[in-house]
Amino acid sequence: MVRTEDAVIARFEHSGEKFEILVDPDLAMDLKHGKEVSTDDLLASEMVFKDAHKGEEKNAESLKKVFGTTDIAKIAKRIVSEGEVQLTTQQRHGIAEKKRKEIVAFISRNAFNPQTNTPHPAQRIENALDQIKFSVDINKSVKEQITEVLKEIKKLIPISMENFRVAVKIPAQYAGKASPVLHKYGVQKEEWQNDGSLVAMLEIPAGAKQDLFNELNHLTHGEVESKILENKG
Repeated sequence: MVRTEDAVIARFEHSGEKFEILVDPDLAMDLKHGKEVSTDDLLASEMVFKDAHKGEEKNAESLKKVFGTTDIAKIAKRIVSEGEVQLTTQQRHGIAEKKRKEIVAFISRNAFNPQTNTPHPAQRIENALDQIKFSVDINKSVKEQITEVLKEIKKLIPISMENFRVAVKIPAQYAGKASPVLHKYGVQKEEWQNDGSLVAMLEIPAGAKQDLFNELNHLTHGEVESKILENKG
């Protein structure tokens, strides 16, 4: 559990009411981007406030009316996912730096120079980001920013990233929750089947394949079906 003095406010507004919780800033942003986060680690307090600064707590009736439950784990995830996380300038800078390092590591690990068929060192990617004056968007996941980064870097250095086309089938009971995960990775096509299951086709970088399968297997308890259709350079 994060200490109160290290927490920030996550706020969600609905039907003219405000709901606030105290959260770990880094974990809150991870949760916002679809990562699995422990509620015990996320929250500084298991209370939902109407004004966190004043310590005024929301009553159970208001929680049930808006969230349909008083379960703090479910409520906290919705507040963070759909609401606003109030970060300080220093926290925003820290999260941006962390994401930049993740972007550099991802590209260095998965991209290569098509002229020599060798990987680009991380420092070369860093230098290229500086030259294109790349600014990290902390409200977008790393994977959501990779495509745009590569598009700009290609103007400076020869770079390519191996992509996979993957078809997946999600059982009906998990399809609703799986759809946002699939869209996070870049769905090219999706079809809802008569039995409620979801079939989708994605094109993803090679390095994202295992992350995708890990998320889907966790979500479906291993019941996802998948097939790699082809590799694309």
